[in-house]
Order: sequence, then structure tokens, then C-alpha cells
Amino acid sequence: MRVLVVDDDAVFREELAELLRDERHQVEAAPSVGKALEWLEREEADVVLTDLRMPRHSGLELLREVRTRWPRTLVVVITGFASVDTALEAMKAGAFDYVRKPFRIEALRATLELAAQQRAFAPPPAAERDPSAEARALARPGDVEVLYLASDPPRATAHLHFAALDPGDLAAAVDRVRDFVGEHARAAVVLADVGPVLARHRLGDVLGALDSMRALLEGHGALRVGFDPARVAPDVATAVAGAVAADETQSTMEALANPIRRKALERVAHAPAPFGELMAAAGLDDSPKMSFHLRKLVDAGLLAHEGEEYRLTSRGGAVLRLLTDATLLPPTGATSNRAFAHAEPAGSEPAGRPKPRRDP
Repeated sequence: MRVLVVDDDAVFREELAELLRDERHQVEAAPSVGKALEWLEREEADVVLTDLRMPRHSGLELLREVRTRWPRTLVVVITGFASVDTALEAMKAGAFDYVRKPFRIEALRATLELAAQQRAFAPPPAAERDPSAEARALARPGDVEVLYLASDPPRATAHLHFAALDPGDLAAAVDRVRDFVGEHARAAVVLADVGPVLARHRLGDVLGALDSMRALLEGHGALRVGFDPARVAPDVATAVAGAVAADETQSTMEALANPIRRKALERVAHAPAPFGELMAAAGLDDSPKMSFHLRKLVDAGLLAHEGEEYRLTSRGGAVLRLLTDATLLPPTGATSNRAFAHAEPAGSEPAGRPKPRRDP
């Protein structure tokens, strides 16, 4: 993976960078938050490893900036001063994980392996769909008019309408949906690929636009949003899926993307288990960290904590089925809103890795 190390301690920074290079990662190093942001504006990192305590700007400030501007990038905070409470605060703010100084290479290696698993998490190949085929399938029964938002028009089909998508103009896309719903009592929308939109806007703005589209279509028809799992980070894909399907599903999908939480769910699927057994199943030896992840699962309604044991809820069972289901999110309610992993049309060449977006 491509790792950016950020620490004001030059000796520690270079030693850690060299250690990671020995582990065959591509590594860059920055002495401050400002230098780290300058590098991220030019390049893309899979993981940022940042100290929490630094002069002028803290690792928490860097975390918030990265989460907003480069949502594909996972952030791991390193601390030798802060308490566990501060490290957990960073995780609540969106850090993928934390490690403490001095740390064992085995612990860091395990954290980076988990990061690789989270970045690799995606629906199975069977879930990938051709967006234009998705739109035609919605239009085929003839009881709903379908708006297809994409760069290229689909094959002509009755009840299927095309509008060119300008990835740089979110407001225009929402307005086009509003107009379409005003013109048709039964209306559905397929946004072929949300990736180019995510490349030009902050994640929060994209989620807000999708939420607006969903609200406009409520009572009229479905919203379907495609994404390329090779280009959209797993946590971003789950956030998109949550915004498309329903507000209450977002925490569910976030829980599903995290490999530690998936391991806990898979263990409890066999039988209720106490805290210690779940720690062992997740491969953790850090009780506060495990408590944080289990609380996320309980808050999302996927696990119930009864006495000394955790058990799988019916909602948790449904989430586990998503790991092998044909869609990232199954149809919910009458509108059948969903996010889906799109497949390249037959005969097309796979697109290369996108360049990182520069924010103004």
C-alpha cells in the first residue's frame, strides 16, 4: 500500500518510514500537517499514519481534513502521549485505527493488513451490474418513467429518458431530478456512476445531494446509484449506499465495511459469545478498541448485549447475508432504492486509477 507517515520527530519518522519500506509498502514522510496536506494535494495515499501531538496543527486536525477531502484514504493515529480516551476520540472522528508508541511491528503490520481488507471490501463479482441494463430493467414494465443520468446515453428503450450528467454540477443534477419528478407521477432515477461526482465534490455534499434525490423520489419510484468498487473506497461506498437506501441504514453499512466488526458478526453468527471470545475472533488484544467496535455493532442494531454475552440480532443476520447477496443493499420498502457495483459494458476497456482530486 501507499503510506504517508506524518510526525514532527525526524528520527522516529524516518525509522518508521524505513521499517514500512522493508515491509514492501510505498512510503512518503512529512514533518507536519501542512506538509502532509501539500503532498496529498499532489498524490494519493491508501493510509496516513499520523502522530496525534504535533506543533501548530494536531493529528486530529489532519484526520478531519483527510476525511473531508480524501475519503478514500484511511487514517491511523499514532500516540505516545495521549490517553486511550483521546485515541478513541480519534476513532469516533473517523480514524480507522490507532497504535501506541512504542509499538511492536507485529501490531502495526496487523493494523495495515486490516486497512488493506477494508479497502478491498466490495460486493462479490455477481453483484456488478451494467448501469444501462439496470435502467432498462426499471423501465421495461412500463409503469414508471426512468431518468438515466450518465455521460453517455443508453440503448433506446420505451419509458427511458437520458440526461447528460455534469459531475462538477451537483445542484444541476438535483434540479433535473426535481423537474423529472414534477413531469411524471411515477418516476425513477438511475445515476450510472457516482465516482466522477465524488472526485469533484466533498463526500458530505455528494451524500446531501443523493439524500435530496431520494426525498424527491419518495412516493414516486426508485433511486439507483452505481459505483465502481475499484475506484470508490469501501467506507465511501457504504456511506453512499446508506444515503441512497435510507438514513437508518448508514450505520449498518459502516459496520459491515470494517473487517474487525465483520469478524465479530461472523463469530456470533455461530452462537452467542462473551467479550473475550469476540476479541480472540477479531485478533485484538486491546480491550478499549474492541469495546469501541462492539458498541458500534450494538448501536447499529446488529448485536444485542445481554448479560455476559453478545448475540446476533435479526438485523445482524440480514447484514451477514449481504456479504454474499447480489446487491450491496437489498430493496427496502416500495421504492427499492439501492446502490449497486457497476460492471463495465461488454467489450469496454477497464478504466485506470483516477487521479486524486484537488480541492480549492
